[in-house]
Amino acid sequence: MEGTDSAQAPKLTLSVSDRRKVWLRSTFIQGAMNYERMQALGWCYSMVPVMHRLWRQDADRSAFLKRHLEFFNTHPYLVSPILGVEMALEEQRANGAEVDDEAIQGVKIGMMGPLAGVGDPIFWGTLRPVLGAFAAALALSANMLGPAIFFLAWNAIRLAFTWYTQELGYRQGSNITKDLSGGMMQKVTTGASILGMFIMGVLIPRWTSIDLSKLVFSSTSMGTVADKFPALDTLTGLVNGGGAITAEALQNGLSALSSISSSGYSIVTNGNVAQLVNTVTLQSVLNQLLPGLLPLGLTIVCIVLLKRKVSPIAIIFGLFAVGILGALVGIF
Repeated sequence: MEGTDSAQAPKLTLSVSDRRKVWLRSTFIQGAMNYERMQALGWCYSMVPVMHRLWRQDADRSAFLKRHLEFFNTHPYLVSPILGVEMALEEQRANGAEVDDEAIQGVKIGMMGPLAGVGDPIFWGTLRPVLGAFAAALALSANMLGPAIFFLAWNAIRLAFTWYTQELGYRQGSNITKDLSGGMMQKVTTGASILGMFIMGVLIPRWTSIDLSKLVFSSTSMGTVADKFPALDTLTGLVNGGGAITAEALQNGLSALSSISSSGYSIVTNGNVAQLVNTVTLQSVLNQLLPGLLPLGLTIVCIVLLKRKVSPIAIIFGLFAVGILGALVGIF
């Protein structure tokens, strides 16, 4: 009869509420980092709801805390699938499965290594720069939605990712380690790195500005404005003489200004005569060859310096020095 009662004992199961508590607590995984066991305190804090659900005896709870205070360290967002797997193993152990302390610790150690290198290219190398650049562009245009969008979008992605991966780990249990060893994480890392580099390449000409228009190669007079663009001369005469400006005169004058700008001409006043000047600069030549060539070249130089172990701080101060000296000698 005792065996029958034991066989009919209700199975211990972690509820959605228990798993949600673990998920929320994992936000503070790095709240008590230390050099001895790294994220172990934050990990154990996250697993406390599991202990309260599965273990009732003080001895069992003491053993639970002891095995979950062992050394642990991985990316703070990629901790979620490991939490899910560990919850599944603890649930199996509480229901009588032969899952010892070594197996639980072994799964943690085996997963935290591969996952530690995945978070950097996905979150720090791709998502954060892309969202930050988009939000900064809005902020620079005096749009208050910039910081709000960054805060809301980043946390929405973070929370959704951690919850989904924790649930995935919980449902898959120890089987998820097969996906890790099968190269899934390496493929995800490679894909995220490629996407991050593509996005950063698009942002280079937008955020890096180098103007060498002060380096003039030639300056050629192209005649007077009155000869080349009489409509603009007529509009200027109406403005200076106080005459009535008709819609036709205004439209023709603006069209002439647009043509002057698109032709690369500049207007130089010599006495009362406005002349058109075609100026060829180093910047205009480079723009004809490849727009954004200088920002690309500067980025490549910085990458080469970083690969040669040059300090990023030294590169930043070097760029400051080049900019200041260039402005003093009239290059920039």
